[in-house]
Amino acid sequence: MIDTADLGPAVGRQLSRPPITRFAPSPTGYLHLGHVVNAIFVWGVARAAGGRVQLRIEDHDRVRCRPGFESACLEDLAWLGFVPDDGLTPLYRQQDHNRRYARALARLVALDRVYACACSRREVGGERYDGLCRDRALRHSAGHGLRVRLDERSETALDLRHGTLTQRPAEQCGDVLVKDRDGQWSYQFAVTVDDLDQEISLVIRGEDLIESTGRQLAIARLLGRREPPLFLHHPMIFASQGVKLSKSAGHAGVCALRNAGVRPEAVVGRAAAAVGLVPPDTPVPAREVHRLFGG
Repeated sequence: MIDTADLGPAVGRQLSRPPITRFAPSPTGYLHLGHVVNAIFVWGVARAAGGRVQLRIEDHDRVRCRPGFESACLEDLAWLGFVPDDGLTPLYRQQDHNRRYARALARLVALDRVYACACSRREVGGERYDGLCRDRALRHSAGHGLRVRLDERSETALDLRHGTLTQRPAEQCGDVLVKDRDGQWSYQFAVTVDDLDQEISLVIRGEDLIESTGRQLAIARLLGRREPPLFLHHPMIFASQGVKLSKSAGHAGVCALRNAGVRPEAVVGRAAAAVGLVPPDTPVPAREVHRLFGG
């Protein structure tokens, strides 16, 4: 099992006030055990540190997101016993905040950091964008994406499990896409703006997103964020051969377990055991997950 008993107190030692964190699913499929792991860490560490949890629906992808998946997510969370502190009314959906993202984009435009990009995802190819359109002076018009020109500098933040994270996003990924060719806000941009505006001081997410840290810190700094949030990138559940659980593949769906008669504390316990938080077959009620983190 992994040692997490000090994570709650560690947050208190690093932050001057109780943390604000978020649980932020994308409604592109049903919740699975990987989401339950994230909920355990989010609610558990926040409660152990005397902090608050906000619920955010990250539905920036208008093509893949579905209202039915959102309602199923809310039902599963309520059944499991994970309750956000600010309630569900109004529910924070990214699609309701286009003006917020537009204002943030305008701020970057005023800094002369934004340029239009005609490259398709296929043309970009790998992880890093080589800046092909940086000096082409393309119009900010339909059919063009928008990218933020990044500095050649390092970004640093503290992770409670991995220690100091230092990344150079300009080398790692190149200039970051903030709006795609279909007019949709990118994940990297939308989540950064949300975390800044919602005053998120503790970002808790899976280790698959650890490489996003530097580019989000760079955008946040350009938008005026003075202090980076504290991070906690937690372990993940894998289906097989290093393949992470997927909503689209229907892996270990919470809804299916609920319909099969599995109790909510057994589902939470199964997820906790899968990442070494408790021994196998240990029921864990959602209201008690803070005990796993020193609370």
